[in-house]
Amino acid sequence: MFRMLLTPAVETDYAEIIDLANWAYRGTGASASWNIKAGVLEGQRLTESLIREDLATRPLGQLLIHRDAEDDKLLGIVWLDPRLDGVWYMGLLAVRPDEQKRQLGRTLLAAAENFAIERGARKIRMSVLHVRSTLIEWYARRGYRLTGETEPFPYGDDRFGRPLRDDLHFLVLDKEVG
Repeated sequence: MFRMLLTPAVETDYAEIIDLANWAYRGTGASASWNIKAGVLEGQRLTESLIREDLATRPLGQLLIHRDAEDDKLLGIVWLDPRLDGVWYMGLLAVRPDEQKRQLGRTLLAAAENFAIERGARKIRMSVLHVRSTLIEWYARRGYRLTGETEPFPYGDDRFGRPLRDDLHFLVLDKEVG
């Protein structure tokens, strides 16, 4: 595995970030990501207003991107947010679905973990929709464990997409990293 360079996103990256997130999380057809769960959510996963809101309400958070080379296409994104006592939250981890065979997901995950560790992280936490068992298993193979905690799905808040089921909730996973 090569060392992946992550750089902070800037405003000129937002349109590409939004396109990549929506493709990776809500794509359909032959170009859809391997971890899409059809019949769960529809609509946009990310918008410019959500990016701006996250950055404004979590000023220590980092929206990071990866490109193969400067001015090349966007290959991956991840959100990292330091919390209390060396615990960091990770979210929005996504790579271009048409590039997944390059093992970019696991490389991006390792780079995100290293980024957080270099800044004092001891533990990384995330939440995953409970119906995404294939994705939960993927994280488990990389050392993440289910904590037994759950978080409610934000019904009534369609900013992250429209739920197509009424039983959604998130499972919390974590990993000791430092």
